[in-house]
Amino acid sequence: MYDNICKILAETFPADFASWLLGKPMQLAKLEPSELSAEPIRADSLIFLESPDLILHLEFQTTTDENMPLRMLDYWVRLRRKFPTKEIHQTVIYLKSTNSPLVYQDSFISELTTHSFDVIRLWEQPTAIFQQSLGLLPFIVLSQTDDPEETLRQAAQEIEAIPDRNLQANLAAATSIISGLKLDIEIIQRIIKRDIMRESVTYQAILQEGLEEGIARGRVEGRVEGRVEGEAIGEARGEARGEAIGKAEAAKQIALNMLNSNISLDLIAQFTGLSLEQIQQLQQQIREISLKSHE
Repeated sequence: MYDNICKILAETFPADFASWLLGKPMQLAKLEPSELSAEPIRADSLIFLESPDLILHLEFQTTTDENMPLRMLDYWVRLRRKFPTKEIHQTVIYLKSTNSPLVYQDSFISELTTHSFDVIRLWEQPTAIFQQSLGLLPFIVLSQTDDPEETLRQAAQEIEAIPDRNLQANLAAATSIISGLKLDIEIIQRIIKRDIMRESVTYQAILQEGLEEGIARGRVEGRVEGRVEGEAIGEARGEARGEAIGKAEAAKQIALNMLNSNISLDLIAQFTGLSLEQIQQLQQQIREISLKSHE
């Protein structure tokens, strides 16, 4: 969930991220992880942006990872091999405040090798940084603010003033979801309008993959059912039923993913259309699976 939101923001507002992390508003294009050799490591969390002379490698993290220094070295080597003449900037951005010493790791050190990278802990960043660019605005509540609720309210006012309806919806959705790492959902829903998030391309992009997978699976099951009936009309009806089932299953899968990301039940219900009772049942399933895995 948070990986996808951060990816979309970085790819949509590359100049804003370049100004923040590189000190200059460079135009950067997306670089696919698949262009690097060797098997990817957690490719879902990677963001690569490139210019003719530079590559910006970003890792947004909600939790710590003791292997982060090795991962950064690994990707630096792959990038250097693929682009030997380009300058490489690597930054790990921790979203959620923690006392773990792992968020202070900014180098890989072994007997003969040392590799350094930048680390940003959002809760230590001045709030003013995120007020200067629309692309950074969704992170503002996670910054060094004494009053996160008032900070969100000011951000919401700025978002509401955006004349482009699509851009407004995307930023509202991103800000709402990311702010959930620090504020209760009731506060967020009181400040940011619910209806506009459903218009968001950002929100749709997050759900699309799960939706398509569910629909495709439902259609296959429907075709099989129709063929068993031995009639073309049966296949068509089976496919239609399968598509409906697929959409329902996709909504459940999306809800499961959001539960695993610790998204609030109210926000999950708002995004998926499932009832709170259905979501609580899914939550119970996750608990039962977790208990069995520890037996």
